[in-house]
Amino acid sequence: MIRNLIYTIFLFFIVTNHTFAQEKVVFIDINFIFQNSIVGKELNEQIAKKEKEINLEIKKFKNDIEVEKNEITSQKNVISSEEYNKKIKILETKIKEMNNLISKKRNELNKFKKNVEKSFSKELNLIIEKYSTENSIDMILDKSNLLMARKELNITQQVINLFNENVKEINIK
Repeated sequence: MIRNLIYTIFLFFIVTNHTFAQEKVVFIDINFIFQNSIVGKELNEQIAKKEKEINLEIKKFKNDIEVEKNEITSQKNVISSEEYNKKIKILETKIKEMNNLISKKRNELNKFKKNVEKSFSKELNLIIEKYSTENSIDMILDKSNLLMARKELNITQQVINLFNENVKEINIK
């Protein structure tokens, strides 16, 4: 009885290992492809340019507000309190308007980033799908979700080469 049980368990492990050995599983570093592919670099530059424009606008706005605030403060003793309060309210209104504008631009930037990621992922998925079909790959995992794997299972470089060959530009909607 025990002998049969041990024999059954032994057979189960052999068959299970044989079944798993036939599946081809690899992994890919999607972030690396986004950062280092030709199109990915261009998209990252567009994002960085938009972020830089927003940051410059914020910096200019802060400097302008600071100058105006100092000007109003220096006039505090010269002008009437009514005029002073009026100028302060105007300044506060400018600050609120600019904060709304900055918030709007940041939201637009976030939408742009999402559209970039979506469009890039769509193109990359087509390349990965083609690669997996041609190479009889059963499963492709993202490197960020792996704890450990053999380096030979990393297909990132092959996919980035295919991506660079086949995708020359991505139009963002």
